[in-house]
Amino acid sequence: MEKKVLITGGTGLIGKRLTEMLLEKGYTVAYLSRKKVNIPSVQVFEWDIQKGYIEDGALDNLHFLVHLAGTNVGEGRWTEERKKSILASRTESIRLIARKLSERNEKPVAFASASGISYYGQDTGDQQNTETTPAGHDFLSQVSIEWEKAADTIAALGIRTVKLRTGIVISKTGGAIPKMALPARFGVGAPLGSGQQWISWIHLDDMCRMYLEALENEAWRGAYNAVAAPPVTNEGLTKAICTVLRRPQWFPNVPAFALKLVLGEMAAVVLGGNYVINERIERETAFRYQYGDLESALKAELV
Repeated sequence: MEKKVLITGGTGLIGKRLTEMLLEKGYTVAYLSRKKVNIPSVQVFEWDIQKGYIEDGALDNLHFLVHLAGTNVGEGRWTEERKKSILASRTESIRLIARKLSERNEKPVAFASASGISYYGQDTGDQQNTETTPAGHDFLSQVSIEWEKAADTIAALGIRTVKLRTGIVISKTGGAIPKMALPARFGVGAPLGSGQQWISWIHLDDMCRMYLEALENEAWRGAYNAVAAPPVTNEGLTKAICTVLRRPQWFPNVPAFALKLVLGEMAAVVLGGNYVINERIERETAFRYQYGDLESALKAELV
């Protein structure tokens, strides 16, 4: 029997590519979705978090569980309503699955959950953050803390659990890179704020390969910084994008006050940064990056 992988947030950036990789390896892939939609080669089960409902069959014969669901942090101003959605969509969703699994004798072998490098704080300057660095105290830090606590409700059922604290994902199909590349393509690329904030990044394919390893390798447990090395500054990333696209970068930095006027509190996402080190990946695992340097990662997506 093919092994079944159930994914929350499967239609997102990481979920789509991970699904492709899982199908290529012969897994059966299923999604939990708020609406019944037709997705080729994927079983789609409905769920309603507020009503505590998961469609019958979703948790049957389940080998692996992946949690990627969550309201997009980078879209829309952070109203109080949206902040509640950002948190609840990540936490209440997986707690619902934990409650349903606790009622069953049959449970998945392993569980991999997304988390964020914002765990350490929205802006930690030049501080080098490893998996043992204490958490921050701002909004996104609290989201990541609660996200991981929610994941621990699955671990409490005796299921091997991995939490991947994700950096900026390099992909042409979504995330921050297409937004940064668009002005660069027209010769108007510019660093944001001081430009000195650190960006810890990972290529989409390496991110998904890391999920596969987390599911399949019994040695993987706990939290890992899902980033490549080394990090780059916002200015350095802007220059690298311009270089790969063969475009000049001569516009001045976009001032912080202008970003705050446009984005409000959400401006902290682009004005802050984290120097994150993938210490556990490097020291404890045999994982090897397909795109270990920034230039090759950008060329794969932008050229």
